[in-house]
Amino acid sequence: MVAAACDGACSGNPGPGGWGALLRFEDGSVREFGGADPATTNNRMELTAALAVLQLLRDLPRHPELVIHTDSRYLIDGLERWIHGWKRKGWRTASGGPVLNRDLWEELDAARLADVRLRHVKGHSGDPDNERCDAIAVAFARGTGPALAGGTGPGDAAAPGPAAVDPAPAPLLQLLSRLELADRLAAGGHGLSLVELAQLIEQPVRRLEQRRDPFAWRDWRVEPLTDGRWRLVRETSGLAERE
Repeated sequence: MVAAACDGACSGNPGPGGWGALLRFEDGSVREFGGADPATTNNRMELTAALAVLQLLRDLPRHPELVIHTDSRYLIDGLERWIHGWKRKGWRTASGGPVLNRDLWEELDAARLADVRLRHVKGHSGDPDNERCDAIAVAFARGTGPALAGGTGPGDAAAPGPAAVDPAPAPLLQLLSRLELADRLAAGGHGLSLVELAQLIEQPVRRLEQRRDPFAWRDWRVEPLTDGRWRLVRETSGLAERE
């Protein structure tokens, strides 16, 4: 296990919610999982996603520098700072009110791993793993259920749609994951570093270093930016050169 990420989403807050997570292994394989809740909040989905990751990591061999990437300051501050005071005060906040989502905080406290830390990434900033987890969470919140790479995980059995029973082979699921991520990156206008672009379109960095002009990859136009990064644009008319 070399990398992990998680995210939560909610429509209405409170309202229908979903969460998504992924694990990356040393051999290059990826395992994605997620779940849904018909009546929840965004914060509960963020906590649920992190709890699922921690519970899986407990029984897996881990790289010594493994961290869990999340865009939730609420999760990080709560688990690494606030929870100590909450427990001393009998699960009361500094103002004396009851701690919200206490049930999940108690489970997270019990599931925490001494050698695994949380690391903040800015949401919707082009981080591929964060974007993918967000896509999974949003899909579950909408009741569609995305195709997941690497088989099922916690929450999948109860999730609607094809995610729980999709018989597609793993390579196809991984392709679908990359295409869904490409769509979100294009829609958000995010810039990608050369390494990130190479990972997304599965081409050698050395080959991409030789490019200076826009080119087509599947259904997207890949355009160079002035700062050395690249961005994806949904291609509707098609280009003569296809990758």
